[in-house]
Amino acid sequence: MPKTFNDLVALMDRLRSPGGCPWDREQTYATLAPMLLEEAYEAFDALEEAREGRPAALREELGDLLFQITFFAQVANERGEFNIDDVIEEVHAKMVRRHPHVFGDTKAGNSAEVLRNWEAIKAEEKRAAGKHSGKTESASILDGVSTKAPALMEAHQISTKVARVGFDWTQIRDIFEKLQEEVDELREAISTHADTNDETDHARVREEIGDLLFVITNIARRLNVEPEAALKLSNRKFRRRFAYIEKKLHEQHRKFDETTLAELEELWQEAKKIEGADVAGSRTSLSA
Repeated sequence: MPKTFNDLVALMDRLRSPGGCPWDREQTYATLAPMLLEEAYEAFDALEEAREGRPAALREELGDLLFQITFFAQVANERGEFNIDDVIEEVHAKMVRRHPHVFGDTKAGNSAEVLRNWEAIKAEEKRAAGKHSGKTESASILDGVSTKAPALMEAHQISTKVARVGFDWTQIRDIFEKLQEEVDELREAISTHADTNDETDHARVREEIGDLLFVITNIARRLNVEPEAALKLSNRKFRRRFAYIEKKLHEQHRKFDETTLAELEELWQEAKKIEGADVAGSRTSLSA
């Protein structure tokens, strides 16, 4: 018989039981935290393969991620804090509450309206939670963006949040104008630091590079591109092409310090050309 979610929960309970697995029984919130992050990133990485028609890795990684969630819930249950049913109940109630255009009388004609309603409901939830806890300070819409997330992801989430309340460029060409402005400011900062070699001026270079990256994440957002995923793709592409260079040098019994930059660039272009031919070939086969 196919296994169900309840079977997975029962499996987790068995692993943590006195007669279960010694390693699983030793795990705590602290020891599980890095594994949760690792599994989330592996699922994130598998998304690209699924997009290209290979879903097996994503199926596996989502299973690993789901296992981590049941693991955390089991530990919480043993601590007398909550169980997996509480987790499901809370997220179900929240999703119903934040979709009044589906489960209530609110109207939302497009995604932009849905997101505005979502942020308004979320802000009201935070105000209510603050009153309940005795806190009087006003909540920020950016409170839900983790400062511990990777910087590129954090920037994307920040710009997405503020855009939902109307703090955004009117047109994408306006962002490109800002991009050029940031490039010019970076060039100026680099030039100044080259003249002074002062730490304060170097700090400005770092700041301007950060500003440039932030603007790029806004371009990605406006084009419905997740910048972390986009950079992952570029990283993969670079790895493939550099591996080709290493392979060729190995075949020729040559080392990097025996090869000129021009020769390395030639090999890079070869790798690029081969990739282009492979992509063209796959497109032809798909259309055949």
